[in-house]
Amino acid sequence: MPEYPDIQVYLRRIEALVQGQKLQTIRIRSPFLLRTTQPQPSNLEHRTLISTSRLGKRLVFEFSDDYFMILHLMVGGRLHWSKAGAAIQAKIGLAAFDFETGSLMLTEAGTQKRASLHMVQGKENLSLFDPGGLDVFSITEAQFAVRLASENHTLKRSLTDPRLFSGIGNAYSDEILHAAKLSPVLQTQKMKDEEITILFRATREVLTFWEVKLLQETGDVFPEKVTAFHKDMAAHGKYNKPCPVCGTPIQRIRYASNETNYCPACQTGGKLLADRSLSRLLKSDWPRSIEALEK
Repeated sequence: MPEYPDIQVYLRRIEALVQGQKLQTIRIRSPFLLRTTQPQPSNLEHRTLISTSRLGKRLVFEFSDDYFMILHLMVGGRLHWSKAGAAIQAKIGLAAFDFETGSLMLTEAGTQKRASLHMVQGKENLSLFDPGGLDVFSITEAQFAVRLASENHTLKRSLTDPRLFSGIGNAYSDEILHAAKLSPVLQTQKMKDEEITILFRATREVLTFWEVKLLQETGDVFPEKVTAFHKDMAAHGKYNKPCPVCGTPIQRIRYASNETNYCPACQTGGKLLADRSLSRLLKSDWPRSIEALEK
């Protein structure tokens, strides 16, 4: 799922391409995409795109006369830039937003169509789509600490909870925790003050680093390869690859369709965290440390 850095790149390129232009037409191919009936898509047509912004992991398009379009890409949704009036792709195409100089195309890979599109009028109605997570760039360390301790969860869960923090998902939470050298299963209400300071700084630094890096890599081209896995990531998607800091093989915890990647040497004091699927299978044979794993 596109997270804070990826969404920022989308927004910057969309601004550069079509901000100030009129939305000519909205073409919706998938009946599952549009989740609101009023206002209708036609109400936004021929209105000027005033600005773009982020609401959690949602992209918000503000049009003239106080109209808004809210797009949630979910896991498989992606945006593409094509020539004006380009045909919507047959299998994965969901919609097209035609502007004066080109068309913003929405696709979604996979069989489960989860991407959603909402239309609203009035800025006050945007709050209905805000899960409540705090933006780490607009809060103090003290506010960050209060929000962390508001519920007692693992660090991984708290960072990725959209009700607690805004725009952080599975991929960048792994990178943040690796940079902070903190265990993904550390309970938030058991954190020391210095650990909270380290985490707060690491969260801002990692998100900023990746936003700048992705913007530099994209340049003036529309981002066509938005992915949760980047070759320069330290931990996420790097299972069994050497940690760039200490060389220890990156480990993982798998659950449902997600996984947490971490370095046992840098983050858990050498302890291997139990992978639910493998630990049930291996039981007493499950290695408890790096040394046991190597044996």
